[in-house]
Amino acid sequence: MRVIKISQPGGPEVLTLASRPIPKPTGNHILIKNKASGVNRPDVLQRMGTYNPPEGASDLPGLECSGEVAAIGERVRRWNVGDNVCALLPGGGYAEYSLTHEDHALPIPQGMNFIEASAICETHFTVWSNVFVRGKLKAGDTFLVHGGSSGIGTTAIQLANAFGARVFTTAGSEKKCNLCRQLGAELAINYQSENFGEIIRSHTEGQGVNVILDMVGGDYMPKNLRILATDGILVQIAFLKNPKIELNFASLMVRRQTITGSTLRPQSDLAKSKIADDLRQHVLPYLNSGRIKPIIDSVYKLEDVAEAHSRMESSTHMGKIVLTMDE
Repeated sequence: MRVIKISQPGGPEVLTLASRPIPKPTGNHILIKNKASGVNRPDVLQRMGTYNPPEGASDLPGLECSGEVAAIGERVRRWNVGDNVCALLPGGGYAEYSLTHEDHALPIPQGMNFIEASAICETHFTVWSNVFVRGKLKAGDTFLVHGGSSGIGTTAIQLANAFGARVFTTAGSEKKCNLCRQLGAELAINYQSENFGEIIRSHTEGQGVNVILDMVGGDYMPKNLRILATDGILVQIAFLKNPKIELNFASLMVRRQTITGSTLRPQSDLAKSKIADDLRQHVLPYLNSGRIKPIIDSVYKLEDVAEAHSRMESSTHMGKIVLTMDE
């Protein structure tokens, strides 16, 4: 099978087309003949040598895919050969075939093609587990997501809106802010030209927001805590800026605020299966109805993966970047 390997840590040019044997599924694992795979920020970090795969995972990048079940392990009960699925992967998505645990695959939502379906799992697993489980977001809450036009951001805006929260977001241009508003954001702030802290304090009459989802870090962390409501929860899922920052915890204690966060990839199969069960119950109905849908920025052929990574790093994209496997 054709795969994309990382020849050495570096820029997009180190992503190299190669050939490897098709893996064989055992136990509770399924083999997927990939039609498309999502490109995500952790893939870029892995390529740069700063985000290694967990033990036992494929060394190939790629954390989600869509396609057809090509073979199943002897203990698989959920899927049959020929089923169409989208799936969360521990790695290996940049290839014509990928392995994953049977519980980490979802049926392709009604009316969606393989390209759209390949852009579901990484962001929906991440947003659900961090915003709704860790962040405890509920109907009527106020919610701020930074980077609202990203894959995570476009997913978070739609999910929070569907579940009845008031959604605020930041983005880096007016065009990106307009997309966020179209997806359900009540307030979209251009962080290049506006002070999001002042605007949110004014918009909430000084009360702040109940839940914040942040992937920026650095000097955003004290800014986030200043606009986080009493008993509010700040959920950190990445650091585009410095992960180390000086914070005054006295204010946090007085206002009973919580800082939490997680990374998805290192979690156990059982933990990911629990998230998948939640998605089947609570989110798939919205995906099937079209109320929530992945926003696709651009599509590249597998062999053009360097261009896909260059677009990801440019931060000009809006929504998800996808690779297709057809030659």
